[in-house]
Amino acid sequence: MKDRTIPYKTYLEFNEIPKQWYNLRADMKNKPAPLLNPGTHQPMKAEELAPVFCEDLIKQELDNDTPYFDIPEEIYKFYQMFRPSPLVRAYFLEEKLGTPAKIYYKFEGNNTSGSHKLNSAVAQAYYAKKQGLKGVTTETGAGQWGTALSMACSFFGLDCKVYMVKVSYEQKPFRREVMRTYGASVVPSPSNDTNIGRKINAEHPGTTGSLGCAISEAVEVATSTPGYRYVLGSVLNQVLLHQSIIGLETKAALDKLGEKADIIIGCAGGGSNLGGLIAPFMGEKLRGEADYKIIAVEPASCPSLTRGVYAYDFCDTGMVCPLAKMYTLGSDFIPAPNHAGGLRYHGMSSILSQLYDDGLMEAVSAKQTDVFEAAELFARVEGILPAPESSHAIKATIDEALKCKETGEEKTIVFGLTGTGYFDMVAYEKFHDGKMDDYIPTDEELAVYRARLPKVD
Repeated sequence: MKDRTIPYKTYLEFNEIPKQWYNLRADMKNKPAPLLNPGTHQPMKAEELAPVFCEDLIKQELDNDTPYFDIPEEIYKFYQMFRPSPLVRAYFLEEKLGTPAKIYYKFEGNNTSGSHKLNSAVAQAYYAKKQGLKGVTTETGAGQWGTALSMACSFFGLDCKVYMVKVSYEQKPFRREVMRTYGASVVPSPSNDTNIGRKINAEHPGTTGSLGCAISEAVEVATSTPGYRYVLGSVLNQVLLHQSIIGLETKAALDKLGEKADIIIGCAGGGSNLGGLIAPFMGEKLRGEADYKIIAVEPASCPSLTRGVYAYDFCDTGMVCPLAKMYTLGSDFIPAPNHAGGLRYHGMSSILSQLYDDGLMEAVSAKQTDVFEAAELFARVEGILPAPESSHAIKATIDEALKCKETGEEKTIVFGLTGTGYFDMVAYEKFHDGKMDDYIPTDEELAVYRARLPKVD
């Protein structure tokens, strides 16, 4: 019988998986502001971050100048399980809307974690293993990041401790069970296992939790347990670096098709998928090689870009992490328990915050019921049940496509379909039963949190 095995090198070339991550900061004229030590308000040094993060990840976090980082061979091999992810033309959605626009989506849900999170999870687990660590701790909102990290840790033989936002822990029990299947321990946050968790529970009895709370607990456990470090699924520079593989693949596919995107849309919580999707396009924009309309879409219940302030703030509710300059609602802001758990973070990536402040991208917010209307339409015509987070991008895409219908413009729209919604059926059930609300914080409520921001000269 003829040998049908594809040689390893040929297989990689055939797949055209990028061999380097792209560091968007290298092309930014205005670099993102540095992380600050909360005690001294001076830029954090590598040695100060070492008790929290892995050594190689710290180097990536602090590097504003290196444009490309080689993807280690072990990570590259892992990527072959699910990359490159498909770039799909949404013909049926275009037809349903009657728009002259071309709509493409980059689908990141074609792996067991069901989302883009695995791109960075495998990188962070790899560097932890390389350093000889026993395990890592983390937080997770909707559960995609926790699922992805549990998979990566299982692959590299690392222990994985996940603090899951309590409302998502209760709403998404099956997501929790996937993490446990891969060997992770999963704790609802805020818990009574940590000093910070007990403090938050005492100050906010019955709280549903937030990503900021869960981060505090995970950091406390990491820094107090020998052989452990903390890893994060969004916000940080290193995460956006790893996620640039999304945009690099998207750009390469569009180039092969002879297409140029006019509008690029992504949901925005902490910034990982949006930052990864737009990276090479924004790089071209920064270098003056091309122009794009880039839109960040966030929940109206947690509107850090559209209603937050650009200031230094704690990355976590317990106020133990470094200060980051970002668009923020206040580190102790606990959003309404909406179903887009991955977008319930009080701040935004420092990279994206700087780009937004420089006027290089736009931001809009969407109500929860409007988002699920868009999700249902997409599911019915395109055959994929989208995650609530991804559906924010779908909502904005539909809006832009309908604008093209009104004007007759034949624009090309690209959005990030970050994951599937098969673990979010409680949310879909509430939407269909008319029990979903659209709580939006008032200006007065946000002013309370804004007044408590740390004072930084």
